[in-house]
Amino acid sequence: MNPAAQTVVLVHGLWMHGVVFGLLRRRLERAGFVTRTWSYPSVRQGLAANADALACFLATLPGGPIHLVGHSLGGIIVASALARHPDPRVRRCVLMGTPWTTSRSATGLQRVPGMSVLIGRSLRDWLAAPRPALPGIDVGVISGSRPLGLAGFLVGLPRPHDGIVMVDETRVAGARDAVTLRVSHMEMLLSARCADQVLSFLRTGSFTHDMPDHHAGQGIRP
Repeated sequence: MNPAAQTVVLVHGLWMHGVVFGLLRRRLERAGFVTRTWSYPSVRQGLAANADALACFLATLPGGPIHLVGHSLGGIIVASALARHPDPRVRRCVLMGTPWTTSRSATGLQRVPGMSVLIGRSLRDWLAAPRPALPGIDVGVISGSRPLGLAGFLVGLPRPHDGIVMVDETRVAGARDAVTLRVSHMEMLLSARCADQVLSFLRTGSFTHDMPDHHAGQGIRP
């Protein structure tokens, strides 16, 4: 299918804004995709409200196939939106550094005086929520193994981790494919290798496992 007929929606993580996707967005557009960024109140608003708002945004998009890329908390918002409001136009979804199973960083920071506010309502809601199923959607998972990040230092995360999220925390049951890159949590937004992997999954439904500087994929292929 012609990429120009497909829209990619980029959803940022905690304490961020859609502008952080500038480099990735340009890379996707050069490949022919139509791109949109969606920003939301990642700290003060709860998970259900943010998920419903994203679903409303998706409903305004015209035309054909839609793909979603979520970084960190953005992946949680994406999954929650699709579970609450299924959209048959959504074909593929890439989760970048998303703490799926749990978040040792978040639970650890909640115990540090004055740090709980940094986590925000949506992530706190996610920690207590059942994990959604996303039938009919190809899910690709990108994790990082470069341990650069304040949360990893404060909490004492076991390696491998990206400075905020442990690789094991990104595992999604039923994901079509997964890959671990030697990047930190924030470097995912700037990494050319990460952008290449996002493009590969959006085009083909799989990552490129013969690329240098990556660890073996651990996704489950149907």
